[in-house]
Amino acid sequence: MNAKELAASTLRLVGGEANVASLVHCATRLRFSLRDLSKANSAAIEKLDGVITTVNSAGQFQVVIGNRVAEVYREFGAISSLLEDNRSAQSESAAASASVLGRLVDIVAGIFTPLLGAMAASGVLKGLLTIFLALGWMAPTQSTYIILHAASDSLFYFLPILLAITSARKFNTNVFVAVSIAGALIYPSIQQLFNQPDITFLGLPVVMMKYTSSVMPIILAVFLMSYFERFLNRRIHESVRNILTPFLLLIVMVPLTLMTIGPFGIYASEAAAWSFVKIYGFNPIIASALFAAAWQIMVIFGIHWGFVTLFINDISVLGRSHLKAATGPAVFSQAGAVLGVMLRSKNKKLKALSGSAFIAAMFGITEPAVYGITLKLKKPFICAVIAAAAGGAVVGYANSSALSMGMTSLLTIPIFYGEGFVGFLVGTAIAFVLAALLTYIVGFDDPIDDDAAVAQPKAPLTEAATATALTRAGAPAGGVIIAPIRGKVVALEQVNDKVFSSGVVGRGVAIRPEEGKVYSPVDGVISSTFASAHALGILSDDGAEILIHIGLDTVRLQGRHFQSHVKEGQVVKCGDLLIEFDLQALENAGFDVITPVLVTNADDYPALAASHKVSTAPGDVLIALC
Repeated sequence: MNAKELAASTLRLVGGEANVASLVHCATRLRFSLRDLSKANSAAIEKLDGVITTVNSAGQFQVVIGNRVAEVYREFGAISSLLEDNRSAQSESAAASASVLGRLVDIVAGIFTPLLGAMAASGVLKGLLTIFLALGWMAPTQSTYIILHAASDSLFYFLPILLAITSARKFNTNVFVAVSIAGALIYPSIQQLFNQPDITFLGLPVVMMKYTSSVMPIILAVFLMSYFERFLNRRIHESVRNILTPFLLLIVMVPLTLMTIGPFGIYASEAAAWSFVKIYGFNPIIASALFAAAWQIMVIFGIHWGFVTLFINDISVLGRSHLKAATGPAVFSQAGAVLGVMLRSKNKKLKALSGSAFIAAMFGITEPAVYGITLKLKKPFICAVIAAAAGGAVVGYANSSALSMGMTSLLTIPIFYGEGFVGFLVGTAIAFVLAALLTYIVGFDDPIDDDAAVAQPKAPLTEAATATALTRAGAPAGGVIIAPIRGKVVALEQVNDKVFSSGVVGRGVAIRPEEGKVYSPVDGVISSTFASAHALGILSDDGAEILIHIGLDTVRLQGRHFQSHVKEGQVVKCGDLLIEFDLQALENAGFDVITPVLVTNADDYPALAASHKVSTAPGDVLIALC
């Protein structure tokens, strides 16, 4: 599926453009703020070619895609208005109802995500220049070094201006006025006032600070400016609003920022940095080990964004971030874990998936490894967390740090150059190797190949034995399952879907419907329903767990052409009408309407006998549990 198709399908399955309050993306996932979360079809989205998984966390519906995320994100601009600057105004009602944590994560992600790519590139270049100076390959006075240093440092020097742009878009205020305020903070003549005493504005004292490379002052200033702008726009006539509002914003916000907001932001930044230095200084080994162990867990829930501000603040105030260095072992431990899975697994599909996830993880994209492999298998994820803690302890002991932001990967290793660089390399290597060894030694539940499942069906019965088991007199000990639909009987192995035909989901039989009505095949309780009404689960009074799945891939219809007559937990009798569907509409839409009827806990029975009849109807015995 190409990027445009994936974007279109995802937008449809999250409830359409009208259901999306805002959309941003990080390195691997699309982050939706949805007005009605119940409209998002997670199961259908996860089946899309190109989607790894979905996560609902911290007030955001996240679609994990991997390193194609930026390409897919851009396509939303072509098929919707979600990427327009004024779109953030529509997210206010959704943000108001979100949790405090959810709103914080959404704000931080919206402000810093657009800058991370450029930050990573600048950080790598800065790290390489530092290495070249240390090796004597360049000198600070060389013009080549001066030019390259300007390229690497300009983003950080003018960081307030870049943050003004992203903050203005996030807070839905005038971008150009926000940039003008940021520009005033780092204006050369303003910076020269820093060393002069008794600076005043209209007689009021001004506390001068250095605002180059700062983070908090401009974000706070733009946040307050957004409210002030809306206040002015409600009271100024539209004929002069375009001039008067920016004019008043500039003459009020620039002095206000220099006198109050700016110093407060600088002091808050310095306090945050000082607090971390004290905590880290108490025991850097324990601090780094715990943070490295927790990092991937925080990534799973999407709350790691709360630390991005701290990383950037440490770099702007202290010049380095020790906490950022602890993410290195966390990333490489996941790469080691999937390598262990790849080496130990006998499942061809899992081996191939592990190989691609390993490559992605080595270059900083851990979501395919986490969601696709280690977290699903459980034990490899635990092994990776343990290995990350061990590597993090070494990184903390070495006092390693990062001199810039950037996704931790093989490509961004130069950003960790400096004091503790060797310790960083050793710590990440320990995390990688230990995770691979632990995963290989501890092991995991290796899934059986689909081909093996097809080649070795369980408990086959002859037609004569089946006929005997399906006789009305003397029902089998496990009970019988009556045909829920009128139609042609088809062997499960002939269903054009390996998930069903292999018996991985359960054993049973399929019916090609001749009418659009599904009746209860047993006395029991509805154990599961779906918003799309294309399937349901029933727990029979005899203990059989039954799944009826109408058609293949019909979940994509999101309930169109289906009408459910039952709800989860409802008691039903054999023959009760459960679902109605428009058979002709499904066929006209190109869907295969074959309907598997499966016993998902068939392993609880010595044998399962399925009908060999050509046709069946409600009331006929379809399956006997022997």
